[in-house]
Amino acid sequence: MNIIIAAAKTGGHVYPAIEVGKKLLLKGNRVFFIGNGSQIEKNALKGLDFEYKEINIDGVRGKSLYNKIFSSINIISRIFIIRKFIKKNKIKAMIGFGGFITVPIGIASLISGVKVFTQEQNSVMGSANKLLSMFAVINFLGFPLAKPLKNSKIYGNPIRDSFKKIKPHVVQNNVVKIYVTGGSQGSQYLNTILPTCFRDNKSAVQVRHQCGVGKKHGVNQLYKEANINSVVEEFFDDPSKQVDWCDYVVCRSGALTISEVSSMSKGALMIPLPSAIDNHQLFNAEHIMDINMGIIHQEKNGAEDLKNLLNKINEEKLYEKWQKQVDQKHFNASNQIANAIIENL
Repeated sequence: MNIIIAAAKTGGHVYPAIEVGKKLLLKGNRVFFIGNGSQIEKNALKGLDFEYKEINIDGVRGKSLYNKIFSSINIISRIFIIRKFIKKNKIKAMIGFGGFITVPIGIASLISGVKVFTQEQNSVMGSANKLLSMFAVINFLGFPLAKPLKNSKIYGNPIRDSFKKIKPHVVQNNVVKIYVTGGSQGSQYLNTILPTCFRDNKSAVQVRHQCGVGKKHGVNQLYKEANINSVVEEFFDDPSKQVDWCDYVVCRSGALTISEVSSMSKGALMIPLPSAIDNHQLFNAEHIMDINMGIIHQEKNGAEDLKNLLNKINEEKLYEKWQKQVDQKHFNASNQIANAIIENL
C-alpha cells in the first residue's frame, strides 16, 4: 500500500515520522515523506528508501492580516497540488506528525477519500493535529493529553533506533556527568546561563553541551572562564551515547527529547521553553515529574533557582533515584502505530 507521512521543520516532528515510516517500509508498503524542504529533513532522510516530496508552505497563526490572506491562497493551491499527487500515486493513508504542512495534506487526503491518522508527541495537542484529529481514524498519542481526546491511543513517542540499542545502566563515579541539550536548534538560555551555574555548584561536574549551529565558540569560552571540564559541540551525531554517558540531562522539555531520555532510565532537569505554543513544554515536563524522572526549572524563576536545583540534584543524588525508573512505552511505539495503520486500511 502507498502511504504518506507528513512532518516538517523540527526534529521533534521529523524523527518520529521517520521511525514510523521505517516500520511501514519493513511491512512492504511504499512510503512518501512530504515535508517543507528543511535541512533537518534532508539530513534525516539520507540513505532511506522514502520517496521525498517538498512543499513550501507556512501556517497563518501569529501572522499579519495581509500574510494570513496570502498564506490562505497558498494553502488552497497546495491542496489541489496534493490531490493530484494522491490520485497519481494511489495513496491509501496519510499520517501527520505535526507542523502546519500536515493541514493541507490532511484536507487533500480527506477530499480524496484517503484515511487520515495523526501522531501527537506533546501533552497538549498542536494546532495542526487538533484540526485533523476531528476527522482522523486514530489519533496516536505520545503522552496523556491535558484534555482527553476521543478516538485516541497512547502508544508513546516513536524514538530513534539508536536509543533502543543501548542497554540503560547506572553511572557510578565521583564526578557528576551532565549532558546539556537545547534540542535540534539549541537554546540561548541554556547556552548563556548554565556555565555560570555549574561554576557555583558544590559538586564536581563534567559537562557535554549541545549548543546549536554557530554558537560553539561563545559557549566554549563561557565554560573556560568558569573553569568547568566540558565538551561543547554544535550538534552531537550520537545523542543516545551522550545520554548513556551522563548521570542526568539538562534540557528543554520537547516531547521527543524527554521521551528518549526517560526511555534510557535517565532523569532530567527540564527547562520548558516559555514561548512554546499553549505552554505544551511545561505540560510535557509535568508528565515526567509525575513518573518521578525529573524536576522543572522555569526561566521566570531566575538563575538563582536554577543554581539551587542543580545543587539539590547533585548533593542529594536525585539522579540515582531517576535511574531506577524507565518509561518503556516509547520503545515499541513506531511498530504499534505502523500496525494500527495497516489494520485500519
